Amino acid sequence: MAAKSKKNEMPERIFLVVIDKSEEMGVALRFASRRAQRTGGRVALLYVIPPPDFGHWMAVDNLIEEEARAEAEELIQQYGDQVVSLMRKLPVMHIREGEPRDELLALIEEEPDISVLVLASSPGPKGPGPLITALTGKFSSNLTIPLTIVPGTLSDEEVDALT
Repeated sequence: MAAKSKKNEMPERIFLVVIDKSEEMGVALRFASRRAQRTGGRVALLYVIPPPDFGHWMAVDNLIEEEARAEAEELIQQYGDQVVSLMRKLPVMHIREGEPRDELLALIEEEPDISVLVLASSPGPKGPGPLITALTGKFSSNLTIPLTIVPGTLSDEEVDALT
């Protein structure tokens, strides 16, 4: 039997996780890593640096931007290391500047290999989170890939059992 040619192979599924400082983000990261591991896929991470609040002190704004970039690189590397420990595969990492929703949608449009967006819902009283609210509401027609919403209250064991 002949081996499959590259043309006939299924493309690698890429599970995108938006990195932030929320507690529930870790659940989305674990879920995406486990699903990617079990399906032969890969994880991509996106960290969006909020736009600077330019004022009259340009030198201070530049310093704030540099610090925000350094923090973004440190945070995405930290979570990238978690992905490697979970699935023994390096994630694709993206750092952008702007509004998170807009940058997320732009990345999905620019990177056709991204096949699933994984977000975890916030268990707090303020609702599921701004991205989930936007992407299941007003901006749902802008989303061109499946959105997997994972309950942010799941334990590691529960995530592992689901994936």
